[in-house]
Amino acid sequence: MNTSPTTARQTLVDHPHYRYRGCAPDPDLPSKCAGDPDVTLDAWGPYTGDGPEPQKTRLGREKTAITICGRCPVITLCRTYANTTTLETDTNGRQVERLVEPEGILGGQLALTRHRALIARRHNTTPAPADVTLAEARTPQRRHLLLALARETDPERVAALAGMDVRTANWHRSALVTLIGLDRNRATRTQLLAAAVEHRLIPRSTRIRPDGPWPIVAAPTVDGVRQRRIAPLRPVQLVLPALNGMPRTIRTVAPVGVVVARRTRGAGQVGVQLRLAFLTSASRPHPHRTLPSPTSPVLETAA
Repeated sequence: MNTSPTTARQTLVDHPHYRYRGCAPDPDLPSKCAGDPDVTLDAWGPYTGDGPEPQKTRLGREKTAITICGRCPVITLCRTYANTTTLETDTNGRQVERLVEPEGILGGQLALTRHRALIARRHNTTPAPADVTLAEARTPQRRHLLLALARETDPERVAALAGMDVRTANWHRSALVTLIGLDRNRATRTQLLAAAVEHRLIPRSTRIRPDGPWPIVAAPTVDGVRQRRIAPLRPVQLVLPALNGMPRTIRTVAPVGVVVARRTRGAGQVGVQLRLAFLTSASRPHPHRTLPSPTSPVLETAA
């Protein structure tokens, strides 16, 4: 936000109707709000009770607070102040933009709503990634993951090729999207890999296996719920646990059997020796089938 937090706060407080705001303390019951004497002031703040707050209780509390905010005469000024930001220095020495009011309900908005708006503003005005940001993306783990992502499209295959578990691989994918400056909910696999090539995270000669324009590169989950929500029309890739080592694409296979005939002579008799040779294009036999040795005869018939 262009408005400074101090200016926005002062404008809100100086408004003549500020004293009539819905979340102001009731003159007769200081623990209750002026907008509704049956609602406590805690309805606008973050939950501070013992143990987790039941979801039903939280949703009811938030709904009541937002309803009272809707009748507030200074809701617009309150929302403007709540969405102002300030620059803070993180542990890595970088300047990070943060909300001046990161918790609670202000201006009829949840804290989550304000955070999402801040993220959207960042994406709309995201500058080119800084060198320090790209340095975090150039770690060996993340480069291995990008190379694996270029070769495979299935999350399990990507993780196995990168040498990590699926959850860790998905976390790195999400982090890479943020570091490069792409939208987490719209970035496709092709966009991420193209940006990785542009910023020299992977070689330009990297061959990228084609995939559809599905915005799920930063959203893979083990159960696939988020993928189906973001890209409901994306085809489902079937994974068979018993055949993890087998190729998933159709390959041309040589004829199952080739008969080799050879004439033999011995003891005044003429015979024909038949041998059945099994041929396959796979690099190793099927895990559930044992093939006969090529050196041992499978079928021999002598006339």
